[in-house]
Amino acid sequence: MDTPQQYSAAETERMMKLQDVLLKAMAKKITWWEAAEIIGVTDRSMRRWRERLELEGYSGLVDRRKGKPSDRRVPLAKVEQVLRLYRETYFDLNIRHFHEKLGEEHGIELSYTWVQKALQGAGLVARGRKRRKHRRRRERRPLPGMLLHIDGSKHQWFGDERWYDLIVILDDATSEIYYAQLVEEESTRTVMAGLREVIEAKGLFCALYSDRGSHFFVTPKAGEKVDKHRLTQVGRAMKELGVQMIPAYSPQARGRSERSFGTWQGRLPQELRLAGINRLEQANAFLREQYVAAFNEKFAVEAAEKGTAFRRTARRDLSWIFTVQTERVVANDNTVTIGDRSWQLEKSRFRSSLAGCTVTIHERLDGTVSVRYGPHVVGRYTATGELRQAGSNQSPESRGKGGTVETMENHKPVSHRPHRPLEIPQQQRDSHFPTAPTSSLVLRTKTRKPPSASRRGAAGWTG
Repeated sequence: MDTPQQYSAAETERMMKLQDVLLKAMAKKITWWEAAEIIGVTDRSMRRWRERLELEGYSGLVDRRKGKPSDRRVPLAKVEQVLRLYRETYFDLNIRHFHEKLGEEHGIELSYTWVQKALQGAGLVARGRKRRKHRRRRERRPLPGMLLHIDGSKHQWFGDERWYDLIVILDDATSEIYYAQLVEEESTRTVMAGLREVIEAKGLFCALYSDRGSHFFVTPKAGEKVDKHRLTQVGRAMKELGVQMIPAYSPQARGRSERSFGTWQGRLPQELRLAGINRLEQANAFLREQYVAAFNEKFAVEAAEKGTAFRRTARRDLSWIFTVQTERVVANDNTVTIGDRSWQLEKSRFRSSLAGCTVTIHERLDGTVSVRYGPHVVGRYTATGELRQAGSNQSPESRGKGGTVETMENHKPVSHRPHRPLEIPQQQRDSHFPTAPTSSLVLRTKTRKPPSASRRGAAGWTG
């Protein structure tokens, strides 16, 4: 037989294994049917291998498909088109995203594996390292609205030197995105704006899962447990609405939202570039009107059970709940101060001065400020600190005795008019004291004068 030195090591090993099986069949140690089963071919192919071994010797066992082009090969022109599209237009897309664009935008139907190998073989995409074994994922909640994830991701979303935070609120049961907006910085106000929008659109949910950022929780010492008795502004708002807040103690615990942000960072900057968007307002409009719906259509999954845990809220005071609230004592000149900002309180009808009283300053999400003393609104101010006239550009409010009173859930206006007297006829009673008239509202005490001398004896007066 020919020497196998002219063939590659892999081909030589394959030929030696094939020859070993054929020689055992020729020596009648195994049947030809068993030999075909070992090699994994049909009886007909087995007969051809036997004839080639007898006629050509060891060289007859070479795989004759090697060196011949495949019938399913991709045309060279299409290969060049794919590489050119990635190099010139989609250079910053990941392989999965690029593979989707090929089918959606250009009608090129190729397998993901082929596209991956082509890009990696051309040196346009680096070969990724093999993933480590991951621990078991936490099971999803069975119903939407049982648990919502909120998180922010700082990234160069426009592909330049500008950094913005993307705040995303997604459902644990379906991975559906309920809110996604780019902001200058993740903060109490930007988080409150997202939560309020979700509650107004979907309803109240059961629990909120977040990191231990300072606007979510108070952590006395870094790395330790949060103090659940000291509430932040967001924590106070969620407690008023009955929503449980759950802190995450590691990035791995927030794996679902972390993986979602990996997808956002791998797709949104490229979509913004392709749409020609480079301003914050345009990007947020694009997210709200187009991209979030397309994102949910592609990545959202069905919930394990039918139904929903969302409940429509009947509360009408969300504009008061989602405010930054600070208590202050009114100074002697009827002003309240936070830092370098000061507001002058006007004279109220129910009290001449509020000096020494504790009031609550509500800083709304739109920048305006309201000051409340109990249920009474004693001051309204613009974002620049100017006094706003009561009732201007706002919904009608019920008025109390001392000024405007905000209409809230389960609060009814209290009437301060005199009550109509009960018209109950008086009955004769054996009493030395006269009965006050029913129409009298104030009791008056009069000193009884002693009777005159002429009446003293008749009445039995003893003095």
